[in-house]
Amino acid sequence: MTHSEPISIVVGPTASGKSSYALEIAAAKDGVIINADSMQIYDALHVLSAQPHPEDLELAPHRLYSALQASERCTPQLWRDMVIPEIHSAQNAGKHPILVGGTGLYIRALIEGFSPTPEIPAEARDDAILWQQKLGNPVYHKALSKFDPEMAAQLNPNDTQRLIRAWEVFKSTGKSLAYWQTFPPSGPPEGMTFDIHFINPPREELYERCNMRFDYMLDSGILDEIKALRTQIKDGIAPDDAPITNALGFRVLSDYLDGEISLEDAVDKAKTDTRRYAKRQVTWFRNQLPETITEII
Repeated sequence: MTHSEPISIVVGPTASGKSSYALEIAAAKDGVIINADSMQIYDALHVLSAQPHPEDLELAPHRLYSALQASERCTPQLWRDMVIPEIHSAQNAGKHPILVGGTGLYIRALIEGFSPTPEIPAEARDDAILWQQKLGNPVYHKALSKFDPEMAAQLNPNDTQRLIRAWEVFKSTGKSLAYWQTFPPSGPPEGMTFDIHFINPPREELYERCNMRFDYMLDSGILDEIKALRTQIKDGIAPDDAPITNALGFRVLSDYLDGEISLEDAVDKAKTDTRRYAKRQVTWFRNQLPETITEII
């Protein structure tokens, strides 16, 4: 491909068939599939996070899957910093880059960029993380609201990553992250344009796919995956609030393993949570991405 050809981006809700569609593009355009999912970036819970099957990996090169350890934290900025070299690498090899995933904030980070924020010293971030670990999210959120009420009002008290970001920015700059976000974003990387495909099956079909996929995951060993990650957390290898623990089904199936809920109830709740998440994703993509997207039903 030429560097002037638009980069393919395939987005959509969970279980919508994004990966299969991306493979079709890869076959037609000699493509490289690059991950844009905030859970598949980690090297844990491969089945629960719906990482590509081994046979899919044989059909096309895949990049940025299992790229970070469970103990690490990926942000939209970090993902953008990781994905741009992968796009260039594919282009330089004459391949067509195909970004696929359901994490809208990652996609927006690439196509819009970020408002300028001063570089945050490592010690400031370490301090922000330390206070979050000491206080726990509810108290941490309340403390944030005292010196940065504007950002605190915008953030869910359970959103650890964004709470830490708001804390470190204010403590380093003396200004709210909301202030820095008023500046225009930097825009896409130079020379990059995008062809966005939004996979959006009919709602009932999508919900049935969510249910069936979770049954498949259960039969494919997700309980063993969850046990393995819980062991990492118990041994201090990964923190108990590691981002990968936000994978749909992890917490409720952990409750089952702890004897707090039946397996049937855990599965029912996991399926309900998955369907609700899929619905939120559809709403986000419709409202937040450019109007020039191609919607595929």
